Amino acid sequence: MKKTSVYLEEALDEALALRAAEEGVTKAEFIRRTLTGAVGRPSRPKPSIGVFDGPEDLAENADAHLLAGGFPS
Repeated sequence: MKKTSVYLEEALDEALALRAAEEGVTKAEFIRRTLTGAVGRPSRPKPSIGVFDGPEDLAENADAHLLAGGFPS
């Protein structure tokens, strides 16, 4: 196991201590579990190119498209 240090706001440190006590573990163990869960989760998928089905000039002409009643088919 490797030791590392982080700076925490006092309120966060107190909240971590409270949650760790509620779960009956040390604050260090609670932090390790939480970090393990965070890095073990799959990252959010990034939208791929071509997902949006609409006019290519939407960003530049949003007002015109809204006034026209939406997107052309």
